[in-house]
Amino acid sequence: MYRQPVHRSHAVLDLADLLARHNRGDEAIEVAAAFADSPGGADDWVADRLSTLYAEQGRPADGLAHLDILTARWGDGEEDPAFLGPRLRLMAACGRRDEAVGLARARSEDEGRYVAAWIIADLLAESGRTEEAVALLESHGHEHHRTDLARHLVTVGRVEEAVELLQWREPEPEPEPEPEPFVVM
Repeated sequence: MYRQPVHRSHAVLDLADLLARHNRGDEAIEVAAAFADSPGGADDWVADRLSTLYAEQGRPADGLAHLDILTARWGDGEEDPAFLGPRLRLMAACGRRDEAVGLARARSEDEGRYVAAWIIADLLAESGRTEEAVALLESHGHEHHRTDLARHLVTVGRVEEAVELLQWREPEPEPEPEPEPFVVM
């Protein structure tokens, strides 16, 4: 019923979301999976939504298996770095949170340091290791992680620091000096 190739469209995932909201989660997964399996459908945003549906339906192991299929089919055997987030969240949902943190740390050395840092921080915080999450994000600087860091700072009771971090703005660059007028004598 949903197995025909579909054109790239948000409507397919909107349908999956609608089905999921009406307690038709298996159908929602079928719709999203058919889209992900279609040519050009294995984009990061599709894999992310499909993984979320699997996790919400209590089927994170099935979601991991589907990511493996997508990787084998579309990624020449190498996983797209954009699949890292969905993979890690599914691993955590399977109770493999420490393994997910280890994978994220290993992958962050190769690619996506900024992305992996916030994913690792969230995994650490979800496992009750919020201080470690804060230390990790602080070590990576604030430019990409300001909101994530502030959220974790609030969790550990460092509210004033979180407020200060969120209120901080980069200073305006100094204006270029006007060039000296050229005077002919």
